[in-house]
Amino acid sequence: MTSHRLASRPSRRIGLAVVALSALVLSACATQAEDVEPADDAAVSAEPEAPTELTVTHAQGETTVPVNPETVLTFDLATLDTLSELGVGVDGLPKANLPGHLAEFDTDDVLDIGTLFEPDYEAVNAAAPDLIIVAGRSAEALPELAKIAPTIDLSNDWADFRGSVEANAEILGQIFDKEDEVAELVADLDADIEAAKEAAADAGTGLIVMTSGGEVTAYGPGSRFGFLHDELGMTPAVEDVEAATHGEAVSFEFLAETNPDWLFVVDRDAAVGESGAAAEQVLDNELVAGTTAWSQEQVVYVDSIDWYIVNGGLGTLSRMVDQVTSALAG
Repeated sequence: MTSHRLASRPSRRIGLAVVALSALVLSACATQAEDVEPADDAAVSAEPEAPTELTVTHAQGETTVPVNPETVLTFDLATLDTLSELGVGVDGLPKANLPGHLAEFDTDDVLDIGTLFEPDYEAVNAAAPDLIIVAGRSAEALPELAKIAPTIDLSNDWADFRGSVEANAEILGQIFDKEDEVAELVADLDADIEAAKEAAADAGTGLIVMTSGGEVTAYGPGSRFGFLHDELGMTPAVEDVEAATHGEAVSFEFLAETNPDWLFVVDRDAAVGESGAAAEQVLDNELVAGTTAWSQEQVVYVDSIDWYIVNGGLGTLSRMVDQVTSALAG
């Protein structure tokens, strides 16, 4: 009996030691758990994935388009101008007679997809585009092109020309993830327009005309070139010019009677490469010579490529505004 009691005492002490050690471990774990800060859910959660598509509202409705599309075709040179300003390339466009600064796109890497009026549907289909852009001259082709790929119409609104140019640029900024770049370009354009308004405030009256085939057409507020008055603040020499895309045909007698202080001239023949008398020759007659604009050497022959062919891109519009400002500032 005695030997049994002596043998059990060490076992009891070992058991008590194990219990004590376990308590210490549990206490340490509890303390350590209290010291650890809860994880930041925002830090450990995955970043939300950027959208791969967006719905664009354009001149002919709404279209869902991919973000950063890989293969892009455009039938609109104004869009091409804006994309060029943003450093975005295209894969196909009407390449015949690309004007001025856009000639850089006439390379073997860019597919020729028809004309500004008539798409080459076989070439378009073979390109397997992710996005097609039309406007103005090519707008009527949208229904057929939309059967091939998402197609949007970025036509300008002549009644709100500046607003539509900026809105279309913002659409492109969203599609190509260039919103900050577009905002910067729009801010620069807005500043240019304010400078033009200051120059136009005391400049007198102005009239913009286009010559083509020896004929003259005039434009007023709300027309294709109406932003000269609507946005830049040039006082119209006449208010009731027909607000039409191709202007109102006028005579040299009309120019003499209207007698603008400033005459802005678009030479369509030069813009489209047609032969014929240059605008300077068309207007060089006794009736026009009697106007204040002619006698004061205030006839401005604007860049016809920018004003007639490309008209509507952010870069183009900025140059057009600068040309008016420079002329008025002398």
